Amino acid sequence: MYVGHLAIGLAIKSKFPKVPTLPIMLGVGFLDIIDGLLIMLGLNHVTPNLQAGPYLFFDLTFIDWDHSLVMAVILSIVWALFFRKDKRVALIAGFACFSHWLADWPMHNMDLALYPYSAEHMGYGLWGKWGTGSWIFEGLFSLALIFYAWRNFGREHISILWPTVLLVISFFQLSPWLSPMKHAATLQEPAASLVHGFLVLLGFLVPGLLITWLINRAEKKSLNS
Repeated sequence: MYVGHLAIGLAIKSKFPKVPTLPIMLGVGFLDIIDGLLIMLGLNHVTPNLQAGPYLFFDLTFIDWDHSLVMAVILSIVWALFFRKDKRVALIAGFACFSHWLADWPMHNMDLALYPYSAEHMGYGLWGKWGTGSWIFEGLFSLALIFYAWRNFGREHISILWPTVLLVISFFQLSPWLSPMKHAATLQEPAASLVHGFLVLLGFLVPGLLITWLINRAEKKSLNS
């Protein structure tokens, strides 16, 4: 899942408007930010596979250091501890982070380990079962969350037009037809894995920071109006 994670962050922020945006919007992507770094460092492993739909074009061969259930819990606690000065912010930040694993479970193809190097793996596998249909499903899921967030923000007289535009652009950019992962999968190793990791890292870091800035700007505009 990609845009769905960002949409979850938008929905969480709309539910808890007094919680700072950054712990939420970077939190929902924290596991993949770590994943991208670890892939580039060679600690996690992906394998190019042009048949791996709908938009990934890689098999997630080993992502246990951030996407196993145990490590997802640990990293969510670590993320929460960054904001421990405010217990409420820390709790919401930790929940935002762990929501990533929860949202990944229905999509991933049995590549979510119980713990690092565990023989037991999880994932309902909608990517493999539905193919392009899973991308459409993610879009509808994200649309519902955006509608929910739009309504909540509207009560605070805050516009999320530009965050919504960014999510729509991101959704179509990581489509079965436009995904940069497809080009990355055609490269020779280690370039393929390095580019994949870099794209995963940027794919959550940049939108997370940009949406944070856009929401903060909209909040200030609402206060000044």
